[in-house]
Amino acid sequence: MRFASLIVELIRARPLLLFWLVVGAQSLLWVLVPTLFYASPPADVAIVLAYGREYQVGTDLGPPLAFWLADLAYRAAGGHIVGVYVLAQLCFIVTFYALFQLARCVVGAQYAVIAVLLTSTVTAFASSGVEFGPLILARPLWALVLWHGWQVFGQHRRAAWFALSIETGLLLLTTVAAPALLVMPLAFALANERCRRALMSLDTVFAALVIAVLALPYGIWLLRANQFALPPLPTTADLGDRALIGLKLFGGLIVSLAGIALLAVLNIGRFAPKHHDAPMITRTPVDPLARYFVYVFALAPPIAASIAAAVFGLGHVVGGAGVVLLLSGLVVTTLAGDVLYLHRQRLLRSAWVALILAPAAAVVFTALVQPWLSRTEVPTALPASEIARFFADSFERRTGKPLPAVAGDPQLAGLIALAPSRPHLLLDAAPSRSPWITFADFERNGGIVVWRAADTAGRPPDDIAKRFPGIVPELPRAFERMISGRQPLLRIGWAIVRSKAP
Repeated sequence: MRFASLIVELIRARPLLLFWLVVGAQSLLWVLVPTLFYASPPADVAIVLAYGREYQVGTDLGPPLAFWLADLAYRAAGGHIVGVYVLAQLCFIVTFYALFQLARCVVGAQYAVIAVLLTSTVTAFASSGVEFGPLILARPLWALVLWHGWQVFGQHRRAAWFALSIETGLLLLTTVAAPALLVMPLAFALANERCRRALMSLDTVFAALVIAVLALPYGIWLLRANQFALPPLPTTADLGDRALIGLKLFGGLIVSLAGIALLAVLNIGRFAPKHHDAPMITRTPVDPLARYFVYVFALAPPIAASIAAAVFGLGHVVGGAGVVLLLSGLVVTTLAGDVLYLHRQRLLRSAWVALILAPAAAVVFTALVQPWLSRTEVPTALPASEIARFFADSFERRTGKPLPAVAGDPQLAGLIALAPSRPHLLLDAAPSRSPWITFADFERNGGIVVWRAADTAGRPPDDIAKRFPGIVPELPRAFERMISGRQPLLRIGWAIVRSKAP
């Protein structure tokens, strides 16, 4: 007699319920962990909010949608960074819902929830998923494009054309990698006669018009800013280094799939105990075109994105790991037969839970233990709220008006830009990156210049002193990190630039 655990019965009878339990629990985990253990925003989230506060149509960081949404979420949460964490997890939920729906169309609901369980172990969807920005927002939009793209080209559902056009337009407003990504579905449709029939209708024209209307403002900005040029191609001498970059990035993607590989190995029936009667899950045969669709969009994006990153010398795969690895779990379930046996149910369940909790445990370890073991600074341990409050209050007490702008060290200035008055951020080392404020505006309206102080004298670095001649340094302010451990106090040198009388 076969014994089936509760999880297996839920896969069989209530796959949608199991989907919401898994995705809801994981999204809640990644709202609580950064809220409790991050004293400052991770990665470039503070810079994203500084850009979003300006509501520019376009910047050197790309299309504007992610920055606008980040600012709206931050304001909706009352000026608390938890709003951005929640927004990032909403992206996670939409991404996996679209993946589940696509997988249900291809392999059925039971296999679809297994695909979601496998994909959720990919490390790209763990701690890095809270670093909201264009790469995070691109994930749900790309998942929706694939889902509705299959409905249009594979199932000929005309009602999906409108959703596909909206999602395509929003993807173009999210990431500079969107054109390269969208070429793939178009090429897939043109390469297959069954898909080409879906393009031979007025729906295609209407969809193109919707996409053009959505992307028009950013397209105009690109024309005016002359931003259509691609990064320079590598020289012959750089080919070796660029190839090494591509191999490292592709290897990183392979490592991100270690959880899926582990679960697949643990479920190999050849190593199961003798006389073991494993429960099974069945499906109807997969449409050959659907199988081809999954293989293409599981393999082509990571390969093409790694090559493109190597060619242009980027530090990450084009589009982001979460985009190019989206169908990694679905391709495994597609390769599986029409009958799937689940061996070692308890071991599989324990391994899956461990894979989900391991990144969260690593974050907690980094926050609580690493400061006692190393003098290397933990970026998320900086007391962002205390830093922003001190400098904003100091400027207001000295001048009688809210802090209008902040410049200097980009990391520290980005944190101060999160003060309640939301001062403008001036990236003084590269002023073209912050076109909303100039040096003349900064000198006219006043602001604060900050830097990391090397001593108690608090003298500014030479480059800052050259850009802001005549500033008078104040006594450096020392801050304690969330957990100091072996790390010294964070000393911030600063100077007030007073506004000029009209």
